[in-house]
Amino acid sequence: MRRHETPEGKSVRLLRVGEQVRHALSEILMRGEVHDAVLASHPVSVTEVRMSPDLRHATAFVKPLLGHDEETVLKALRTNTAYLQRAVAGRVNTKYAAKLKFLADESFDEGSHIDALLRDPKVARDLEQNRE
Repeated sequence: MRRHETPEGKSVRLLRVGEQVRHALSEILMRGEVHDAVLASHPVSVTEVRMSPDLRHATAFVKPLLGHDEETVLKALRTNTAYLQRAVAGRVNTKYAAKLKFLADESFDEGSHIDALLRDPKVARDLEQNRE
């Protein structure tokens, strides 16, 4: 393992810059700096930002509050990508302004699905049998 890598294999630098971009995006959206009616009426959570190894591309995983109008919010973010890239570049000090890509964060949906499966009476019965 290289000196500057986490056990998962991602460099600390990538994780740190990703977190900086996430904070910058969150702040921009929270303050309503993007003049877009959809983004103004839908609070958006930026759950994670993954940086490419060269730090030129950033994939932002977002989730509208309560998960409402996800496609509409994604479309609004994609429409305002150029503005958001400039605003993030002004807040995050890197050599290049990262190109932003927005994706829906599906981890909440996956977690809810797993939780529902575990609450299923058949699964609960099977889990009880395995404990014995």
